[in-house]
Parts: sequence; structure tokens; C-alpha cells
Amino acid sequence: MFDWIQSFADWLIYTVAGLPLHSKWGDALNFFVYDTLKILLLLFLITSIMGVVNSYFPVDRIRNYLSRNKLYGLEYFLASTFGAITPFCSCSSVPLFIGFVKGGIPLGVTFAFLITSPLVNEVALAMFVGMFGLKATIIYATSGILLGTIGGIVLGRLKLEKHLTPWVQNILANAQAEEELEEEKQTLWQRLPGIFKEALGIIKGVFWYIIIGIGIGAAMHGFIPTGFFERYISKDNPFAVPIAVILGVPMYSNAAGVLPIIQVFVQKGIPIGTAIAFMMAVVGLSIPEATLLKKVMTWKMIAIFFAVVTFFIMLSGYLFNIIL
Repeated sequence: MFDWIQSFADWLIYTVAGLPLHSKWGDALNFFVYDTLKILLLLFLITSIMGVVNSYFPVDRIRNYLSRNKLYGLEYFLASTFGAITPFCSCSSVPLFIGFVKGGIPLGVTFAFLITSPLVNEVALAMFVGMFGLKATIIYATSGILLGTIGGIVLGRLKLEKHLTPWVQNILANAQAEEELEEEKQTLWQRLPGIFKEALGIIKGVFWYIIIGIGIGAAMHGFIPTGFFERYISKDNPFAVPIAVILGVPMYSNAAGVLPIIQVFVQKGIPIGTAIAFMMAVVGLSIPEATLLKKVMTWKMIAIFFAVVTFFIMLSGYLFNIIL
């Protein structure tokens, strides 16, 4: 889907700029160009689509349906499963988070999507089967969906809506006001200018957060050596899982990008649960993601989100080591 962006990034960095292929600066800048263009494009497309959906679809009815207690957590499971079938990294999921919140979806359900989306996708599953076999892949996919489901339920029960930033609160207030004033019989073509204007406004609001966040991720992607981590997460260390999670948080990559490193870890004797916990921390928790989320959440909310997800990732790591 984004091959043309990758081709442009390769041409710009390796041909125009003349940086060597697979050099530290080359890989870091290539990563920066590709992810910046991809996320900005996704943000515009998703916010525009959500604008159309919000104009025509009965969001209030969906919100009320998802909020009914008789679903017994099904809404969290559905959001988590939806996250598993969307090929987005953690930073790419932030635009969807904004769209979900704006659409009135309960915050806990939105968190269920945000947790699972970067962890599980079809590319990662295909690579996982080839590297670790079908059994490990099924356990990994199931644990990723359950992690999002349970994490979303826990975060939903904490009632964190008050910790959304004023910027998001203003978006919600304006959306409600526009919904009340908008005429029912307006055609899609009449609504599109306002929808696109709102999408561009959201991009303007988060632009520098995206640039700073991806810049941090690109630097870590290009300059942190793999061998650094292998010294601290060997199978003889009972604290290897939490150490792996802590070491993974400063990094940033998608599941497909970090899986080859995980394969090397396992080949060198690191338990697969520890390696997967590291991978989940890299793709599901990261400093760049926290930087992006700062636009929509207060630091307290980000800390709670990271703490809950970290706990469940560590638990998953230990369970993986026992099962596999």
C-alpha cells in the first residue's frame, strides 16, 4: 500500500542525498522520510473518512450500543480484533485514536484498538509463522488480542476521560456543535470542504508532535546496536522479561521491522517469551508514541496507559516462556 512512499524515500536518501545503503545515517533518514509521509497521509485520509462517517452514520447509536453492559466485554474484543487486522504501527495508530475519540467511541474501547493495532498484523503473522512455527504464531496472535481486550477493559474502568488534553476536548465540543447545527439534507459534496478543512486543522495541530516523535524513532532505529540488548536478556536472568520491556521502550519500529532481531535473539538462546516481550515493548510502547500521544493525553494519562500495557506485556512474556 505504501510501496511508492518507500520508493520515494529510497530515491531521496540513497540517490539524491547520496548516503550509503544500510548506513546509520542513511537508514535513520530513510526511516524518517518514509514514516513522516506515511503518517501524515494516514492522518489526512482517516480524519477525512471519519468526517464522512460522522456526517452520515448514527454515531450516538453505536456509542450507546458499545456501552451496554450486556455485551460483557465484546466491544473491547471487537475493537482489539479490528486493531489486529489493521497494518499500522503505534505512531500510525494515533490518528485512528483521534478519530475514534471524536466519533464518540468509549475511551476504553479505543484503548483496546490502540494497544493491539501495532502488536498484531498480517505481515507480522506471516513472518512469525516462518520464523517460529504455527503454534507460536497462534499463541502470539491470541495473546495480542487478549492483551488489547483486557487492557482496554482495565483502562476503561479507570475513567480517564478527564485526562484528555484541552485540544481534544475542543475537538469534541466543536464536533458536537457542528452536529447540532448541520442540516440533515446536506449532500456529501456540500460537506466535503468542511470535512477536509477540519482534517487539515487536525494535521496542523499534531504536525510538530509527529515530526519530533518520528525524529526520535529514526535516530534510535539507525544508531542503537543490536548487540547492546543481548547482554542483558539472556535465559539465565530471572528478570530478563522486565529488563527486555524496559530496554524496548526507547526504541521504535513496527512488528515486521523488529521481528528479524527477535529471530536472532531466539537463535542465540534468549527465551522466546522474553524476545516477544521485547518486541511488544518496541512496537506497542515507545518514546515516539508517547510524544505523539502528548497531543491528545496528559502525561498522567500516558503514564497510566504505559503502566497498564507494560504490566500485561510482562505477564505475556512470562506466560510465553512457560508455554513455549
